[in-house]
Amino acid sequence: MTATDRTPADLLRSALAADPARPLVTFYDDATGERVELSVATFANWVAKTANLLQGDLGAEPGDRLALLLPAHWQSAVWLLAASSVGVLADVGGDPAQADLVVSGPDTLGAARACRGERVALALRPLGGRFPEPPEGFADYALEVPGQGDRFAPFAPVDPEEPALIVAGAQLAASEVVDRARADALGLGLTGPGARLLSTRGYDTWEGLSAGLYAPLASGASVVLCRHAEQAAEDVLRERIDTERVSATAR
Repeated sequence: MTATDRTPADLLRSALAADPARPLVTFYDDATGERVELSVATFANWVAKTANLLQGDLGAEPGDRLALLLPAHWQSAVWLLAASSVGVLADVGGDPAQADLVVSGPDTLGAARACRGERVALALRPLGGRFPEPPEGFADYALEVPGQGDRFAPFAPVDPEEPALIVAGAQLAASEVVDRARADALGLGLTGPGARLLSTRGYDTWEGLSAGLYAPLASGASVVLCRHAEQAAEDVLRERIDTERVSATAR
C-alpha cells in the first residue's frame, strides 16, 4: 500500500502491484462447509468484472446509491470494491426504495423489490453458483458476471472526497474509509505484510467491514472471513486459526 492511495480501489491496485499471488480473502461458511481462497489477483479480477457489470450493463455512475443487502461474504467484499472502482455510494443494508440500484442476497429479495432501478440477486451458493431459477425482476449475478471484461477503467475519475460508504447510519468519503482502515489496522494486530486476521464479525457495522475487508487491505495483510461461525465448535475455530496461520482475531 502507498501513501497516495485515497480510495479502497487504490488500495487494491497497490496490493495487486505488490504481490498478486498472495492470499487476500479466505472465506468460510460454517453452515455449508464452504471454503474459498482468493489471491489478490483473483479477487481483483472479480472486482474488475463486477465493476464492468456495474458501470456498463447496469449503467451506474459516480454518486449513484447502491443498496447492498448482503451478509459478510467474499462476494460482498467484491461488490464493495467494485462500487469504489466506479465511484458508486455503497449503502450497506440501506433502503432499496431510496437507492438507484440494489444488490441482494437470497434472503432479502422481498425488500429489494422496493428498488425502482436495476436489481441484482446473488444466490451466495458454494463456488459462486447461480439460482436454479433467476428471481423474477432480478439479474442473476452468477449468470451476468462471467462474460464481463477482466480489466476495468472508469468512465469518470473517482473523487476520493465524495461519499463512498454508508454503514450503520454513518456516511464516509472514500478517503475516510482508507484513513480509518489504516488507523484500525494496528489495533487489530495487523502490523505489516503477511499478517492474517480471522474475523467472525458481520458486515453491518464499520467494525465488521474494517476487520473483514478494509483494514487487512490497507495494511498488506489478509483476512479469514467466517460466516455462521456461531455454528462451529470452538475447537474447530482453534484448528482453523492454526491451519490458516492466523496472527490476530476479531470476534
